Amino acid sequence: MGTSVLSHVISVSIASPFFLRSMSSGRLQRSYLKRWGRMHHYCLPSGYIDTSRRYCSVSVSQSDASETASTSVKKRVVSGVQPTGSIHLGNYLGAIKNWISLQNTYETFFFIVDLHAITLEHDVKQLATSTKSTAAIYMACGVDTTKASVFVQSHVRAHAELMWLLSSVTPIGWLNRMIQFKEKSRKAGDEQVGVALLTYPVLMASDILLYQSDLVPVGEDQKQHLELTRELAERVNYIYGRKWKKMGGRSSAIFKVPESLIPPAGARVMSLTDGLSKMSKSDPSDQSRINLLDPKDVIANKIKRCKTDSFSGLEFDNPDRPECHNLLSIYQLITGRTKEVRYEEIMSDSAYLDSVLAEGATKAAVVADATLNNVYQAMGFSRR
Repeated sequence: MGTSVLSHVISVSIASPFFLRSMSSGRLQRSYLKRWGRMHHYCLPSGYIDTSRRYCSVSVSQSDASETASTSVKKRVVSGVQPTGSIHLGNYLGAIKNWISLQNTYETFFFIVDLHAITLEHDVKQLATSTKSTAAIYMACGVDTTKASVFVQSHVRAHAELMWLLSSVTPIGWLNRMIQFKEKSRKAGDEQVGVALLTYPVLMASDILLYQSDLVPVGEDQKQHLELTRELAERVNYIYGRKWKKMGGRSSAIFKVPESLIPPAGARVMSLTDGLSKMSKSDPSDQSRINLLDPKDVIANKIKRCKTDSFSGLEFDNPDRPECHNLLSIYQLITGRTKEVRYEEIMSDSAYLDSVLAEGATKAAVVADATLNNVYQAMGFSRR
């Protein structure tokens, strides 16, 4: 079945882009927020724009509703991929492929989240190389650096600084609920797991909130982390928003509360060896994934050897046929139009790649530093 369903995948280097159908994550149903062990009734601060009733109706950074209505501003999208392992088909179909269409409609910030790459044991010598390789893959896949800001997370120091500030208002109970932490810590054992594995969702929130993001492309497995980001934005706005406005802030909403952007298919591409497990860079079996840099003959062999079932015919959404559903979902997203892959060309020109990343970091820092300074002032720090 695998061969018949995906025979022409072998000849496709990069699929044509498609536009996402967005899905709002909806308003968090929460009537109370905990602060220092006390219960405070939650109410929207004055000047706060409710995002629940209309998709992506959020305020422009540090501006009031009247300014938003009278000013035409592109909504902002942020997204990133870790530079660990090999970028595979699941990363491409679930994230990078979608960016190509997003960059034509939104103001976009795409970055390599190298700080997240050290939450577990990593190859020190390989980190920098993998970071540049990931950036080259972004560009080879069609990310246009004249439209999107492409940069390395650690090159914008505001990410780590805002994480620390957000950590001071993040209840430990919120982090203990994170499913991925529970799963990874259980596998590795407490003595082998660093604090970063517990706190990295706060860094992810920092990544998003720094840029006053309207939309965040997320797969099904990341929705819980985006919910935490939304909770933290609401919490900071509630605790410090009124004070911030009295200090001269143009709105009591220090952060925008971002919405999720979920593609209709392909957000969760499953393993070729187990239709119930996500295609992952960390899977020890390379047979479980199609890497973007795999040669055509390797892809052919993986498709031929992928796990199928004994049922006749093909069908979506049969819980007894997860591998069939996965192959059909991939097939649905792959087109017959090929595109030359520029990866080797980009990687061979190190100076060009470095300049692109430096320019992207400079653009990102302008937005990130403005947000960070506002948070410092709202929390009572002296002006820098």
